[in-house]
Amino acid sequence: MWNKPYQMKNLLVIGILVFASLPAFNQDAIFSARSVHHPVIAENGMVASQHPLATQVGVEILKQGGNAVDAAVAVGFALAVVLPRAGNIGGGGFMIVHDAKRKETKAINYREKAPLKATPNMFLDENGEVDKVRSKYHHQTVGVPGTVAGFALALEKYGTMPISKVVQPAIKLAKEGFPITWDLARVLEVYQKTMKDWPSSMEIFYKPGGSLYRAGELLVQSDLAWSLEQIAKDGAAAFYEGAIADKIVTDMRANGGLITKKDLKKYTAIEVEPVWGTYKNYKVASMPPPSSGGIHLIQMLNILEAYDLKGIGSNTAQTIHLMTEAMKRAYADRSKHLGDPDFYDVPTNELVAKGYAEFLREGINEEKATPSSEIAPGNPVDYESEETTHFSVVDKDGNVVSNTYTLNFSFGTGIVADGTGILLNNEMADFLHKLGEPNAFGLIEGEANKVEPEKRMLSAMTPTIVFENDTPYLVTGSPGGSRIITSVLQVILNTLEHEMNVAEATHTTRIHHQWQPDVLYIEENLNKDTRVLLEAKGYKLEERTAMGSTQSILVKDGMLYGSSDPRRPDAFTKGY
Repeated sequence: MWNKPYQMKNLLVIGILVFASLPAFNQDAIFSARSVHHPVIAENGMVASQHPLATQVGVEILKQGGNAVDAAVAVGFALAVVLPRAGNIGGGGFMIVHDAKRKETKAINYREKAPLKATPNMFLDENGEVDKVRSKYHHQTVGVPGTVAGFALALEKYGTMPISKVVQPAIKLAKEGFPITWDLARVLEVYQKTMKDWPSSMEIFYKPGGSLYRAGELLVQSDLAWSLEQIAKDGAAAFYEGAIADKIVTDMRANGGLITKKDLKKYTAIEVEPVWGTYKNYKVASMPPPSSGGIHLIQMLNILEAYDLKGIGSNTAQTIHLMTEAMKRAYADRSKHLGDPDFYDVPTNELVAKGYAEFLREGINEEKATPSSEIAPGNPVDYESEETTHFSVVDKDGNVVSNTYTLNFSFGTGIVADGTGILLNNEMADFLHKLGEPNAFGLIEGEANKVEPEKRMLSAMTPTIVFENDTPYLVTGSPGGSRIITSVLQVILNTLEHEMNVAEATHTTRIHHQWQPDVLYIEENLNKDTRVLLEAKGYKLEERTAMGSTQSILVKDGMLYGSSDPRRPDAFTKGY
């Protein structure tokens, strides 16, 4: 099955054949039964991603002499082909890069932007209610994509290969096709209802008449191959000013979309400083706003640092209680203080301050759950300082990339821009549309995240690098919507605090609380005794089959140890 440690020869081919023959059983039952937690081990370089073909692309680039950034960009383009529900060039995301030679760590923000014609109330109907269809599955919900600009910037600043070279494997996969895995066949069946109204999408992802592809059959994407070829020839300009831009804008005009040639031409990815924190003897670099991930990851680590979690034990009721109390307070702050810093003064330094964490910790009752109704967003200025995909890359020279990017929902809007093969995001759904109304992931948001032209919408994506003695130690990140931040938190705690190997840290049962609703979400294999103790503390529990899909690499004693999360099929870590 896909949950073996990935250390046998020719596993890429074997894995595809296995996927092609799998019946439609419950993948989560397989995850629950897994008992082997061995990491992949390598010396020279490693790639962890959500698809074996994309991972293989990255490893081959490393073998050809490319560095971690070259490999990461190649993986990103390949995932746009083989993982269409999340991999993309029609979406956006965030990248953390550590340059070993320069001894510096930077963040690249290529999050989508609202079009120039966007307005705060654009998704409200005549009764002042949010239009659930137009805000999620319409050309108007497409943010100006940032992926191509972000990848181009990363290559320009930190890569060694031209974009024309690193995009070639993706072109080959799109032009010649690749065998559909069991999981892709399954999700295409599930999301056919999302794409059925768009002939440009149906022609690519379904057979004539709308019949389904089966696992093992080839998926050829000729239009996407054309788009990738334009990028190989003309770089990011092809997407933002050239032939691809022309097709996107034509499609927008024909369907009431907002994106114009001016929107595309004005788009820029930007390099920014990561948000930094510490946990005991470790340093943590993660993504700053408009991601909320880095700030609240560090905020939760600050709160938890004072407790003896190792002594209390992994996933005991008391450890889960303390983690949950930290989560509630961080997500409460997220609802008020987070947005695009170009439009809103985010109190980053104050939110990640140790003094603020100490104040929040004072409100935690170590024996009882604090009702969310009694937790309000804090005032940090009084103190000093679901569908997404992640991949991690480390090369032989110690360069590191942690990258998370997304279309938002699976397959984004479900709309392919006609003639491009490019699935369009629905990231405008991540803005605040109406005060007090939760977004698609159940998160409460404030005025800081209202729709404004050229604004980047708030995100939970949390690409992260943990350092020991100023050297990269753990590279991780995850998809999962609102659960991204807490998934990353738990992998870090499992590794640093509970001293698990990277595979154990990945496989261990997860929990999640986001303040509102006041529910502690637990994976279904959390043991019964722990549940009873948590309920006695006052928690309302609700089962979830799986949370997140982390892709992690641990650097220790000159060796690389990697693990892909078994919670989603096809994830694959490989080193050399």
